[in-house]
Amino acid sequence: MINGAASSKANSTNIPTSGEILTKPDLTINPSNNEDNTELRQSGQGHVNPLLRLAKRLASKGLLVTFSAPKICGVEMKKANPKISNEPTPYGNDMIGFDFFEDEWDPSKPDGNDLEMYIQHLEILGKKILPIMIKKYAEQGSPVSCLINNPFVPWVCDVAESLGIPSAMLWIQSAASFSAYYHYSHNLVLFPSETQPQIDVQLPCMPLLKYDEIPSFLHPSSSYTFLKTVILGQFKNISKLTFVLMETFQELEHDVVNHLSEIFPIKTVGPLFKYPKEVAPNDVQGDFMKVENCIDWLDTKSTSSVVYISFGSVVILKKEQVEEIAYGLLNSLVNFLWVIRPPTKVQNVDPILLPNGFLEKVGDKGKIVQWCPQEQVLSHPSVACFMTHCGWNSTMEALSSGTPVLAFPQWGDQVTDAKYLVDVFKIGLRLCRGVAENRIIPREEVEICVREATNGPKALELKENALKWKKKAEEAVAEGGSSERNMQDFVDYVRSV
Repeated sequence: MINGAASSKANSTNIPTSGEILTKPDLTINPSNNEDNTELRQSGQGHVNPLLRLAKRLASKGLLVTFSAPKICGVEMKKANPKISNEPTPYGNDMIGFDFFEDEWDPSKPDGNDLEMYIQHLEILGKKILPIMIKKYAEQGSPVSCLINNPFVPWVCDVAESLGIPSAMLWIQSAASFSAYYHYSHNLVLFPSETQPQIDVQLPCMPLLKYDEIPSFLHPSSSYTFLKTVILGQFKNISKLTFVLMETFQELEHDVVNHLSEIFPIKTVGPLFKYPKEVAPNDVQGDFMKVENCIDWLDTKSTSSVVYISFGSVVILKKEQVEEIAYGLLNSLVNFLWVIRPPTKVQNVDPILLPNGFLEKVGDKGKIVQWCPQEQVLSHPSVACFMTHCGWNSTMEALSSGTPVLAFPQWGDQVTDAKYLVDVFKIGLRLCRGVAENRIIPREEVEICVREATNGPKALELKENALKWKKKAEEAVAEGGSSERNMQDFVDYVRSV
């Protein structure tokens, strides 16, 4: 939410200590579902990060931001990040407050880890809680000026409309994915169907997408029909938004952004993880797990000699695939840093076990961690490339850090991002096409791709392209840049309210 236009530092007693509001003017940022209370929480990591980054950018410009999420999410964030507390935290020219609410969900009940039921529950509860929170802030002298949500909680727009408050949505995927969902939801373009499951899709101002390159939730074979329904719900509410803020930058997706801007009030504001100069980047973080120190180990490695592997907070690969990746890395003789996150109970899989004797054979050439400071890792000079699931957060971080990628997408928008990383942005090699491919990528292919991405002419080409995007990303958020201008326009609008 965005509250009234009083100075938050000058009136700190009025800063809400709960959570969906930014003040001066105050803004409330409402992350999606915490995905599961205790066990599904990891799935929400990719939603929390961009929203908190937006909050930090806005606070640095003089807005008091209040970040709202279920309490169980707050518990995990506080454990991993000592700077997150119940008290407003100074940030840049203003502050960030946190408001963690009780979600009234019992994860121990039989359907306690059912994400679909939790999303439905959160909507019913949220439509009751949010107006109460907004009334509370008004009584404290910080009336809400704007609400911000992400695509997985489209009902926030309904609350804003019912209260006469402007609202914005932070789109946390690419503009290309946004276009795919928009054209699908309005039946403007032919998509794969039960009778034609393998047709290509041609969207305006975009390259031709194969059937396994569209966001997989839109394919009839997808088992995540409820997530498709949730995302498409945002497009039903799209007319209620004052702004669509996009975690991308104009120069990265120029043609499709220009096309969509003729239809929607779009403002590209990314890459959000590029922090303002006056703010230390490690002040307030949204990780659910404590990061492990791997920078010291990276410091011991030579320039462009390390492959960084991470598949995000949700993707869990099959045991057989993990083994093939492990031996592919071993046989390639490269250094590697590998994030292997323990699975949650809801994922219903056994912990990942590396092959017997693998770590002994690798020695100091490899390091395994459960979580790491990815932004720092990707910008480290020893990192040559990034083996990634191609989630949009990771995609933006790789592009903006000048780091080539080995694309290992699984589902959702990851397969579309992989298409762009390899064929459009030209900073990556494709290792797989996603779960639709239905095969284990053998160690021989892993070894070949790792070698090609770290040594030789192809590696040099990928790095050169990646550095070009890094420069454009830095220009976008610099003073006078496209994203910086859009961010300031949004801030000016909030102040005018």
